[in-house]
Amino acid sequence: MQPDTQLPNSCSPVRIGETMPNFTARSTQGVVSLDDFRGRWLVLFSHPADFTPVCTSEFVAIARAAGAFAELGCDLMALSVDSLFSHLAWIRAIHDRFDVEVSFPVIEDPTLEIARAYGMVAPDAADASSVRATYFLDPEGILRASSCYPASVGRSVAEMLRTVTALQRAQQGDVLVPADWTPGEAVLEVPSHSVSDILAADSATDWFYRTRPDGDAE
Repeated sequence: MQPDTQLPNSCSPVRIGETMPNFTARSTQGVVSLDDFRGRWLVLFSHPADFTPVCTSEFVAIARAAGAFAELGCDLMALSVDSLFSHLAWIRAIHDRFDVEVSFPVIEDPTLEIARAYGMVAPDAADASSVRATYFLDPEGILRASSCYPASVGRSVAEMLRTVTALQRAQQGDVLVPADWTPGEAVLEVPSHSVSDILAADSATDWFYRTRPDGDAE
């Protein structure tokens, strides 16, 4: 890796609302920097290791959904501690076995520099075999959501897509997004902080829980 911005040495997780620290690293798409993706949404996800069954199932599913992410104006970037040559060989194996092309960059992190900077691993970790983290970044490079799964459980690509869509809708600021929301469904109104509005509400819950059709749904 060739960092152009000094990554922090701590292993504290990046918190929602913070700008993700930049890095420059080798990938299957050439040398890339996190800042290269400014101006678009980005899903940065790590996997424990190449040539493993759960990770392979994830890459096949995510690669097949790459077009759906692109329609949302969202790029994809993967990371693991394996070497670039391991990534390339694995991508070839995936192509031959599943007839799927992994078109998004897969970066190498053999020294765990990125994993430690992002809090993916413990300070004394010898490897990152337990890492299956997902970071959802907005066009300004700010972390808007994250998730972490054990090595034994694969992610839901449908939920990854739903998360991007929900974050994009919520970022417009005029509504809140309820549980299990998908585009076209009702949204929640932002609660009033006015005592007069609270007392004027028809019921004890109307002032803080009101749904309405999503007029901005496409």
